[in-house]
Amino acid sequence: MSVIRLDGAIGVGGIGRGGLSDVTLAPLVERAFRGKPVAVALAINSPGGSPTQSALIAARIRRLADEKNVPVYAFCEDVAGSGGYWLATAADHIYADSNSIIGSIGVISASFGLDQFISRYGIERRVHTAGEDKSMLDPFRPERAEDVERLKALQTVIHDNFKAQVTSRRGDRLVQDRDLFTGEIWVGERALEVGLIDGIGHLVPVMKDTFGDKTRFAVATPRKSLFQRLGAPGAAELLGAVEERALWARYGL
Repeated sequence: MSVIRLDGAIGVGGIGRGGLSDVTLAPLVERAFRGKPVAVALAINSPGGSPTQSALIAARIRRLADEKNVPVYAFCEDVAGSGGYWLATAADHIYADSNSIIGSIGVISASFGLDQFISRYGIERRVHTAGEDKSMLDPFRPERAEDVERLKALQTVIHDNFKAQVTSRRGDRLVQDRDLFTGEIWVGERALEVGLIDGIGHLVPVMKDTFGDKTRFAVATPRKSLFQRLGAPGAAELLGAVEERALWARYGL
């Protein structure tokens, strides 16, 4: 049985940095479905990240599952939040630990306002653009209401796409008497009660109980970056770590 580890923030990486992305995971996902295995299991531990990369990874998994007619099981560990839960929806069945944090079906954007800081120290901001909205949400100038309105419009579209993904994959398993798309999070049994997961359980025992005690597991893990393998992070690696740390911190981890 193929197991794909999806561990870490999504799309945070870059050159020399970690992070889950469709391009780095594509060989692992393709290999996992090669030869039509009895099932593919996803071991997910992710606080989210890029909605686009979340959608691309989930779509690749789902496309191969449908082509090969192979069932997919997701097992959420510490967190399957935001984009991490988007990945989980690629599965036909979702399991979690009693302490797993699930959900956060929403969209967030965060920055800093530094205009008063540079003004206090006599720093003049000089920006020249062709197109009046090219410097939208520039943190070195006062926030403009029209910029915020435009950002919220973009977030609404992404949020609608996220809701459509969850609704299409979970269907009538979701409870119908409450809004599950506010960005709220659930833990273990509560996630089961609202239909975001299908059961409480861990990968090995659930898979052996489903497919037999003789089930063997071939685990595929994304390759570490050069800096990670050398154990000597560069500036890009450190920046990625800061970004990922901020994502985990949203869940108190």
